[in-house]
Amino acid sequence: MLDQAQLQAVNEKLANATPQEILEWAIDNLDGLYQTTAFGLTGTIAVDMISKISKARGTSHSIDLIFLNTLYHFQETIDLAKAVSEKYNAKLHNYIPNGVNNVTQFEALYGKELWKTDEDMYDFAVKVEPARRAYEELGVKAVLTGRRRSQGGERAAIPAIEIDETGLIKVNPLASWTFNQVKEYADANQVPYNALLDKGYKSVGDWHSTKAPSGVSASDADERSGRWSDKGGQKTECGLHKDFFVMKRAFEKRKRELELAKKDSEAQVQVQA
Repeated sequence: MLDQAQLQAVNEKLANATPQEILEWAIDNLDGLYQTTAFGLTGTIAVDMISKISKARGTSHSIDLIFLNTLYHFQETIDLAKAVSEKYNAKLHNYIPNGVNNVTQFEALYGKELWKTDEDMYDFAVKVEPARRAYEELGVKAVLTGRRRSQGGERAAIPAIEIDETGLIKVNPLASWTFNQVKEYADANQVPYNALLDKGYKSVGDWHSTKAPSGVSASDADERSGRWSDKGGQKTECGLHKDFFVMKRAFEKRKRELELAKKDSEAQVQVQA
């Protein structure tokens, strides 16, 4: 665990480091290191870089992957996750929302279109809780992310290394890269990518909240504009990088309310019968 002084020193040391140098530092210095990824372009090239580092050191792929399957991903994303894992011989850990196995069960528990009725509850159920469950079960102490400053929003000032409110260390190896740098690397190294990128998408999330941004040549500032486009730019993160404890309390409160409402509804039906 890094204290604040050590964290500051590390970020100063890595301020001008390449993504590969940041990855090597993480591999050499952090225990319980995994890569959480939704297989966006930044995430897949990080896998490629790790593969090259591992081969240069004469080892197998040194960082396991964690994929949070929300049950609402595009099929192209599911296919890509499998392809990347197989190409790089990287172990893939799949996690889905707790207590369900499919969309039908999820909607029976939370109702239809939860992302519309309560987006924070949705984010916690499909991303935050599964992630924390993965971290506990796998002994995760540090994670690699695909966040970059050029994506804007809450990511605009991220350092190479962060520590969240739970003590989890987050490594952002490509924080300083632009979308063009990411795309150039992917093309030059034949990195697998989501087929939706060929249809104009630059960032891909769940099918219900993702669309291609207007214009394939959109600037970096617009890179994630296709995500949560119905929120008018008010939403830029899915919950993984927000305060865990705040989200957990809100989720538990809302879930209790839903359970009470369901019981009241069932009681009304019995009375009417």
